[in-house]
Amino acid sequence: MTWLQAVVLAVVQGLTEFLPVSSSGHLRIVSQLLFDTDAGASFTAVTQIGTELAVVIYFFGDIVRLVGTWFRGMVNAEIRRTQDYRLAWYVIVGSIPIGILGFFFQDLIRGALRSLWITATTLIVFGLLLGVAERYGPQLRKQAELRLSDGVLMGLAQSLALVPGVSRSGGTITAGLALGLNRSTAVRFSFLLAIPAVFAAGLLELGHVFNPEGPGVQPSGPQMLVATILAGLVGYACIAWLLRYVEKHSVYLFVWWRVIVGVAVYALLTFGVLQA
Repeated sequence: MTWLQAVVLAVVQGLTEFLPVSSSGHLRIVSQLLFDTDAGASFTAVTQIGTELAVVIYFFGDIVRLVGTWFRGMVNAEIRRTQDYRLAWYVIVGSIPIGILGFFFQDLIRGALRSLWITATTLIVFGLLLGVAERYGPQLRKQAELRLSDGVLMGLAQSLALVPGVSRSGGTITAGLALGLNRSTAVRFSFLLAIPAVFAAGLLELGHVFNPEGPGVQPSGPQMLVATILAGLVGYACIAWLLRYVEKHSVYLFVWWRVIVGVAVYALLTFGVLQA
């Protein structure tokens, strides 16, 4: 990997990780379009550690409160009746599906599922599903009204993001809106739900990213470090922007972006500009 690749892909990762447009899909497209190669699933997973650190920093107060409440609730029945205790469990339970599927299908995730035909298709299909959820979801329920079923179903939706183009945040936000959560609640819970899964995936892939026999280009240690930090800094700014944006705007902007990018990739593949 060149330094230009590392920097460009880190910025793309930071810009797209929290928007419902698929960071892995955009990394796959940009890497192939600009550098004629696939950066690889491992590079994507490790740079996501940087973006998830941004989530931890941004929501540090909430995370400390939830973790503390969860541990105290183990020995205090009164605390187990609080919303924070239940929310901590929702995050834990919702993280299980992507962990199981990611472990058992890791070879498929690193290989066949990274075809740009699949990425273009999932960008469009799941973009349209996001639009349907925005249009028809009642969006009445707030964070205090989250239920265990929301955590399970949004966790299942998050696991679909193992396929580039689906989008982890896009899948969970779509599910949240379809379940009746308002946009702010769906987005905030999506961020919290990502923390265990993304950190686990990043640590698991750390050994693969430097493997010269593995798929994708191999960064050096300094390149990987800089890319992870840069992705985190850009991602932090995106978190702040997205939370403000969804308070007053629909998600149709991201729906249109996904469809346009997906159609453009179809065209580039058809005319031989990109190799799948």
